[in-house]
Amino acid sequence: MSRLLEASALALVIGAPALAHADTLGRLALPEEVAAWDIDIRPDGAGLPEGRGDVWTGEELYELQCAHCHGTFGEGIGAWPVVAGGFGTLTHEHPEKTIGSYWPYLSTVFDYVYRAMPYGFAQSLEPDEVYAITAYLLYLNDLVEDDFELSAENFTEIRLPNEDGFYMDDRVETEWPTFTQEPCMTDCGDAVAVSMRAAVLEVTPDDPLTDARHAQYLAMAAASGGDAGDAGPPAAAEEAAAPEEEEEAAAGYTPEQVAGGEAAWRQCRTCHNVGDGARHAVGPHLNGVYGAPVGAQEGFRYSPVLTEAGADGMVWDNATLDAFLENPRAHLPRNRMSFNGVRDADERQGLIAYIASFGE
Repeated sequence: MSRLLEASALALVIGAPALAHADTLGRLALPEEVAAWDIDIRPDGAGLPEGRGDVWTGEELYELQCAHCHGTFGEGIGAWPVVAGGFGTLTHEHPEKTIGSYWPYLSTVFDYVYRAMPYGFAQSLEPDEVYAITAYLLYLNDLVEDDFELSAENFTEIRLPNEDGFYMDDRVETEWPTFTQEPCMTDCGDAVAVSMRAAVLEVTPDDPLTDARHAQYLAMAAASGGDAGDAGPPAAAEEAAAPEEEEEAAAGYTPEQVAGGEAAWRQCRTCHNVGDGARHAVGPHLNGVYGAPVGAQEGFRYSPVLTEAGADGMVWDNATLDAFLENPRAHLPRNRMSFNGVRDADERQGLIAYIASFGE
């Protein structure tokens, strides 16, 4: 009898979910609970909170809340994504999908920051702060000027460059018929052959100067019969560098200053390039900048204050570079470079010497 009771009890336990009615599980969400999650922002501006924020307030907030992951100029750090630049790269082998190059709508930017950022502290930002950060991100992508203020009123006036690159999901028409056919199991196509292999590991910094020196070393090793795999470069490397050092010294700086500046350059190379093959990145390349007018590197879009300073006759010499490197925003207020500056005078002189060593 006891076994029969045990079996009956077990049957009731197993069958209990099937006997329960669906409407007895949980409860309806309260209106305030729904409102707490209903914060999405749509391309037409639906869902936008009231608020406003300007570029320069956004810069301060970005440096505090965002730069440690996304970089001072939106260039990305480590595995964190790049959010600025990448213009015209979508057809490249390795495109940079940023707000300015790829994202479809400004609402995508605002919604993501408002809902999910900062990482680990999601939804800790007030609406005004999100407006300001979004305005600064637009500025980093050259989509607005430095006096721009974003608000719910002008939000839908901003159009991102790649909006027309997106289209409605058409897989029901284009893919569904293909993938619902009876699958082929034998003799379905030509033989498969490997046509290329993955080779980009992205572990080597993109440093044109290092690349140029490495190429020089390989050439010298080949000329002397050496092996590029030897422990170090041949002694001829030091001899080959001697004329370059003399040229640097002739420019008014000692080889020791240039060498010290090269070490200090590490804090600059994230945004600037020098040497053979140098090109504009987040900031302009600095070949030939010493002695040239401010804001005059061709092909780079400078902050208006830099362009105006150059038009007024300001030149990058020792004095102007020293003052600018010490505190960029104090020397030329409202410029786009948010680097905090180099406080050590000897380090600044080393950097100037290093920059001056790269002519045209």
